[in-house]
Formats: sequence, C-alpha cells, structure tokens
Amino acid sequence: MSVIANPEVTITRAEDLKALPAWQALKAAVIGLQQVQVQDGSVPEPADHDQARQNVGIITDSINDLRPHLPHDTDYLELLVQDFQRWAAEGFVVPDFLDSLVAFHPEQWRIDGLPHLVVFPMYTQNGSTNRYFEAVLIEVIWPSFVAELEAGSYSNKLFVPISFVDFTPGYDTNSAVLFPESVAVRSTPSFTWGGIFADREAARFRRVLKAAADITSLDLPADAAEFIDDQHLTEKTFVMWDLIHDRTHMRGDLPFDPFMIKQRMPYFLYSLEELRCDLTAFRESVLIERDETASEDARKHAKLVQYAVIFDRIFRFAITGNRVRNYDAVGGQLLFAWMHQHRVLHWTDGKLSIDWKDVAGVVVELGLRIEELYWRSIDRPKTAHWLAAYELVSETLTPHPASVWAKGPEALPLDGPPRGLTDQVLDDEFPLSMFYEALEKKMSSVIESTAGITGKSPVKTEGGVGA
Repeated sequence: MSVIANPEVTITRAEDLKALPAWQALKAAVIGLQQVQVQDGSVPEPADHDQARQNVGIITDSINDLRPHLPHDTDYLELLVQDFQRWAAEGFVVPDFLDSLVAFHPEQWRIDGLPHLVVFPMYTQNGSTNRYFEAVLIEVIWPSFVAELEAGSYSNKLFVPISFVDFTPGYDTNSAVLFPESVAVRSTPSFTWGGIFADREAARFRRVLKAAADITSLDLPADAAEFIDDQHLTEKTFVMWDLIHDRTHMRGDLPFDPFMIKQRMPYFLYSLEELRCDLTAFRESVLIERDETASEDARKHAKLVQYAVIFDRIFRFAITGNRVRNYDAVGGQLLFAWMHQHRVLHWTDGKLSIDWKDVAGVVVELGLRIEELYWRSIDRPKTAHWLAAYELVSETLTPHPASVWAKGPEALPLDGPPRGLTDQVLDDEFPLSMFYEALEKKMSSVIESTAGITGKSPVKTEGGVGA
C-alpha cells in the first residue's frame, strides 16, 4: 500500500483507500441509507428505522476502520461518528452534522495527493436537491506553482481544489463542487473552505473541446491541443483558473454584497458577475504569462488558462442546461458574440477560426467594461445599475423579441419595488443565436455524456463525435 510522505504527515493514498473493504462497506451502507431517507434527510417511517440503524452501524464502524489512514482528519472523523450516533439515538430526525462539519478543515492540509473521506447529509449543487447522506473519497490537487501563486499575489485561503476517487450517487451528476453550505446543520457556521472538483471540470472540458473543435473545424493551437491528450495538464490549468476566479468574487469595486446569490435580482447580473471573475482570471493569466520573474510552470499554465476560459465559455457554458434563467449560458453567449463582433472570432465557410494574436486585448476589454459598470454603479441606485447592466449585455446580445426590458425604462414598472423589474425578465431573455442553435443540436449528446465524468473517464464518447 503506497503512502504520501510529508514532513507533517504520512498517509495512505486515496486509490488504496478505495480498495479497502471499509470504504466499500461504507459506500454501500450510505447508498442503503439513501433508500429510506426523504428529501430533508430524515427517515420518517418507523418501519425503516431498523434498516437505518443497521446502515449507521456499518458507516460508523467503517469510519473508525478508515480513520488510522487519515490522521490529519482524526478530530473530524471522531465527531462524525458521534454525529451519526446522535442522529440514530434521536430517531433519525432531520440530521444535524454541525459538530463534525466545523471540525473538518481541508483548507489546512493543501498537500498534493492528500486524501479525505467526506460523509455528510447534503445536497449536491447541479446534482441532487435531496439532503441525503453522500460519501465521497477525494484527493487534493495542489501543484507547486499554484502554491507559489497562492502564497504571493493570489491569496485564497478558502480554496481547496480536489479530485474524485469514488462517490455515492449524488455526485454521479453534473456537480463539480463540495461546499459546506450544502450540509444539514442546526445553525450556519462561518465557512472556512470550499472544494472544487478540478478533475471533473477538466474531464468534461476535454470531451466538449474535442467534439466542438471537430464539429466547427477549429484548428487548435499546438499548446491548446495538449488539453485533449493530457488530463493532468488540464486539471492544473483549471486549478489555476479557479484560484483566481474564486477570490475575485470578493475583490474589486463591488456595488453589491459579493455573496449576491442570496439576493433576488435579474439573472443576467449573475451572468456578468461570473463572467467578470472568469475574465479577471484571463487578464491576470495574460500578465503572468508575460512576467519573466514567474516560474516556467506558472507561465505555461497561464497561457493555457486563457485558452480554457475562452473554449469552456463559448463551447460548454453557452449550451449547457435549459434556457430558464441560465446565467452561465448568457455569459458564454456574450463572450462569443463580443469576440465575433470585434472580429477576432470568425464563422466563415462553415469553419470557426480565432485570431490568437489579437484575442487577448479584445477579451480583456470586455472584462474592463464590466468592471467600469461596477465602479460607476457604486454611485447609482439599484434599479439604475440593473438598467445599465442590461444595456451592456444587450449592446452585444440580441434580446428576445417579446422582451419588455428591451423596450426601455418607460416600459418597466419603475414606480414599484425592484422585484417587479425582476419579474419582467423573460426566462430566456437572450435566446441562442442561429449559430448556437445549430451547435447545440450537434453537441447536446456530448454535453449530456459529461454527467458523472471524472479524471479517469475517456475524452471521447462511445460512438460520439471523435470516437
């Protein structure tokens, strides 16, 4: 059995943990427990309590068996067992795993290859809305050049990039995050970490890029073509992208609460915020690539981040998910249209091409436009900010013909509460262009195939494009 040697800790590798009977038993017991849980995580039927109690016993025994292999998680795993035992003793009511959650600190152990065992009652973002118990065996991805960036100008103490080793059904989905906010607890603690599955991000990106490049006859630059054949290279690229993106949500001239997801506002504002963070990662990567004092690894991956932001945004984001308030899709559509209208992206003779020597300046300019919007809106009322944001988007993307917003302020209920304006935004305020309608038809099966994908999945789909 292989181990990870570190001055502070010696630990069994996650792949070896996956093979242990204790993990296999734990995973099966969690899946069995899911069969008797309802959406809030409780087991309300007394007839199901014997099965639940049996499953909890297997889970706690398995955690105790695995704990010696995970000395860095000892305190958390001990409390996890106690939380399970208390939940069973209280009659399988709505679970409360606050004690074990606040003891789990993966952000304190950012060591490349370090495993963690995660077992919580939680929903999975873009996955399951049920607060069932999920069990996930994960491994930290922490390249040395990323550690150097984080220790320097790109501090992000909460950021924990991870990869899947094994998981229960809630993660056999599109979910690519592990957030403590999703765990069932009695009160909301201060969150100290957030996990992003860079292996899933990288794997689905590679599959989508391969198919999209084939369909659009796009000639990939030689260094971008490396994505197709190299999962680990792509993972490290996404870790760098995520490091900068994630920290940007709380930095800059922000006219609103950076945790604005809790606020109700027109969804295209979320489009601009997510795109702002991605374009900040793009701009900073341009600077790092040109910085002769940066490490060779950092400069290489900085160039790759630029490709990744563009390709993931225009090929996957724009046509993933349904068209109901799909803010990520609008961000992808906006980037594509901006590049096209600034003549660095071309769709001519049925072939897509990009002028790479000119693209950086054009993409950076879009990011600066969003930042100027934010800066000016510090002095604006909320509704004026919303109207200015709509103007920015609609200058490039064509609104739906039935849009009330597109008719201008005089058509909107400006004399009432702001939510009246939000209600006037169509579910698909900015429909797909004809280019994207055609691309979506050809790409839909490929995008659907990425549900549950991991870093060990093949880049090609069986029988699909490029297979």
